[in-house]
Amino acid sequence: MSTSTAQSARIGTVRRWDAGRITRIVFMTFVALVFLYPLVGFFAVALRSDAGVAGNTGGFLGLGGLSWSGIQHSWNAIIAYGGLDTPHVYLTWLGNTAFVAVVGGVLALIAALPSGYALARLQFRFQRLILIVTLLAMVMPNTVLVIPLFLEVNAVNAVGELWPVAIIMGFFPFGVYLSYIHFRTAMPHELLEAARIDGLGEVAIFLRIALPISKQAVALVAFFSFVANWTNFFLPLALLTSSFGTQTISVGIQSLISSSPLFNPTAAAGTPIKLYMPELALATAISTIPLLIVFIVAQRFLIRGQTVGAVKG
Repeated sequence: MSTSTAQSARIGTVRRWDAGRITRIVFMTFVALVFLYPLVGFFAVALRSDAGVAGNTGGFLGLGGLSWSGIQHSWNAIIAYGGLDTPHVYLTWLGNTAFVAVVGGVLALIAALPSGYALARLQFRFQRLILIVTLLAMVMPNTVLVIPLFLEVNAVNAVGELWPVAIIMGFFPFGVYLSYIHFRTAMPHELLEAARIDGLGEVAIFLRIALPISKQAVALVAFFSFVANWTNFFLPLALLTSSFGTQTISVGIQSLISSSPLFNPTAAAGTPIKLYMPELALATAISTIPLLIVFIVAQRFLIRGQTVGAVKG
């Protein structure tokens, strides 16, 4: 019996590694390398010196020209950008972006999760109309809303301040739709009915039952709202133009590119700090680190936030 079992295992192994599977693995590996190549090259440029990039002495992917002194030089140039008027403006941009992204993400969670639960599990007038309006707002381009939002913020004399940007970023219809889909499909109906029979109100059901077992929805809304807020360009560009120090990192990197001799020699002629390819690449790479951290944290909660086992037979 043991011999036949071993033979069956060997046959199964051979069948699993047939020509079709090997071809698929090789093809997907090739596709992954194609997409990975420019990313590795980009981060390699961020870790090299100006002379190394200009002389193309890095070899394959530029990995041969990495130097700690080049990284220090690029970082010092980024920090010195802005001069005496706005010292350490790059760090200020990161702080501003973190503020609007976190505050906007928290407001998105506060608004999206109860709204999605109400649309999915409650019955009230104009429910279908509200859902349709949510879908329309979700697919509406951000550029369409920039001018009306600017007029509203200008009416309260808040152009150039961070708090209206954070509040507007809390308007996240995609998060409402994600919450609606989650509470509509993944939330056990029997669990809610049992809570209603026990005399709990809808607010108590949402806070004590629906929300604790919906970590997956919370992680999804938090992740997507944070990414959308962190990478938002048009809204900060329109509302934070009055002061150079109140910009976010997306608009700030555009300012770095505009003042580089590589892209705008005329504008860069009068600037004391010259930013070239390594400095621009390092500034961009640092701005992606918070996104990677949030993705790792959200991924961990996505695995844990399942409702399996919430209802016992």
